[in-house]
Amino acid sequence: MAISAQAVKQLKELTNCGMMDCKRALEETNGDVDAAIKYLREKGLAKAAKKSGRIAAEGLVYTKVDEAKKVGVVVEINSETDFAAKSERFVEFVELVANTIIDNDVADVEALKAITPAGCNETIGDILTERIATISENIQIRRFKRMTGDLFVYTHNGGGSIIGSMIKIEADDVNDDAVKTCAKDLLLQITASSPLFVSQDEVPASVIEEEKEVQLKLVMKENEEAAKPKPQNVLEKIVEGRMRKYAEDICLLNQPYVKDPNLTVAKYIASVGKNIKVVEFVRFEKGEGIQKKEENFADEVASMIK
Repeated sequence: MAISAQAVKQLKELTNCGMMDCKRALEETNGDVDAAIKYLREKGLAKAAKKSGRIAAEGLVYTKVDEAKKVGVVVEINSETDFAAKSERFVEFVELVANTIIDNDVADVEALKAITPAGCNETIGDILTERIATISENIQIRRFKRMTGDLFVYTHNGGGSIIGSMIKIEADDVNDDAVKTCAKDLLLQITASSPLFVSQDEVPASVIEEEKEVQLKLVMKENEEAAKPKPQNVLEKIVEGRMRKYAEDICLLNQPYVKDPNLTVAKYIASVGKNIKVVEFVRFEKGEGIQKKEENFADEVASMIK
């Protein structure tokens, strides 16, 4: 089937692979993007397992907890330029959206846009339209996560990156200083190490099986190219080791603790005591998975089709 340049561009954004490799992967998988990502990983070409890119877009990630209501939110709102994201009217809008999410248990962005915030006569959607007109940039409420319970938040703003993290914990006394310190350390861990799940129990079997299949094919390919091929039982051991590393990468409790790599996060929590349990967490990074305009994309496509 014919593969469009846009489909190749999308796969390139998701995997950081070369244009020709992406085109070939889509041809081999009949244009199925998910299958193409898997194909590239099995070939050892894809540089990332996640389907989100690392290219930044502008805007803000904002975190807030209403301790009286025990409700918290992490929200990402994007703009075209960093200049607009720092403007008073943009920041004011972000804060309004966050407060509205705290006050209203809405399911998604579209439902949020239909809400009229307290003290306002217009809906969030109407206010958004007004801000787009006055700021003169495209502004999008991209995503949010609302949580309830004993919550702690952290916002990292440095090196052009804005990351907002929120964690829900249970403990003997969440107001204990040791518990608060632990929560702060866990937020730093989440922000720095990007886990996807709290523990291995939460990882869907389909995710594990797909990763195991990818690693087995990758190991077999490496073995075929090796000067001294290894026997099958050794290859299986290698895959087991990689799967353990995979669990460390994606599960918070399995990760090496950033302040003491000799400990896992689970062991660090246990050392604090107080019966601390991580219930859930969320981590948003500004612009994660959003592709800015590539000035040289046309030239790259032209060279690909010659």
